[in-house]
Amino acid sequence: MKRSLLYVLVIFLILAFSGKQNRITVYLIGDSTMASKASTAYPETGWGMPFSFFFDSTVVIENHAMNGRSTRTFISEGRWNIVSSKLKTGDYVFIQFGHNDESKEKTDRYTSPEEYKRNLMKFVMEARSRKANPVLITPVGRRRFDASGNVQETHAEYSPLVREVAKQLNVPLIDLDKRSQALYQQFGMENSKLLFLHLKPGEHPNYPEGKDDNTHFNELGARLVAQIVLEEIQNLKLELANRIIKKK
Repeated sequence: MKRSLLYVLVIFLILAFSGKQNRITVYLIGDSTMASKASTAYPETGWGMPFSFFFDSTVVIENHAMNGRSTRTFISEGRWNIVSSKLKTGDYVFIQFGHNDESKEKTDRYTSPEEYKRNLMKFVMEARSRKANPVLITPVGRRRFDASGNVQETHAEYSPLVREVAKQLNVPLIDLDKRSQALYQQFGMENSKLLFLHLKPGEHPNYPEGKDDNTHFNELGARLVAQIVLEEIQNLKLELANRIIKKK
């Protein structure tokens, strides 16, 4: 009897230890379209928020994305150092910048195309030096349609740079710009507003004067974009895909 109990205890400890050793962290770095939001900003929702619920208990999601940050300011403010210092073997870093890097009128965050590429390379190479897995993501599209109802490209200069770095360094790429454009086109010019922070005056207490925002998502938009990222993880056959919660 005692021997049987001892065997059970040993097996339990082995399984518990191996499970603990197998835990990984997925770090999200990027801008407001990915970031977690304060309750005062709701219903604005970054796609990194619903993304955290897709995985089993072996995955921890740390969302370090921050409103208004570009690759340059994410580095200069020490935010990247915080993430890179914590990376360990098997972790992932999902990298999505561009909205603020390309804002020439906002000199506090603007990043030239050349520096943008260098910064993306820095994230990739430093993540790899710690045996973590970088994943590059093109900036998610803004909602913009022409008069004929065709969705328009809103990152014509910076999305190609992400693709270039991904090809040059052989990094897994999620082309969220193209995939999000397809999503907006599917919904159409008017119904795509249902994905964004579009509120009439008095419709929500956080925005008493209303809101007409074609960049930031509401809960529905964030969830659908997060599902695109999840699908691309599976398409890329990343090891992380094995940790997605299976539907029963």
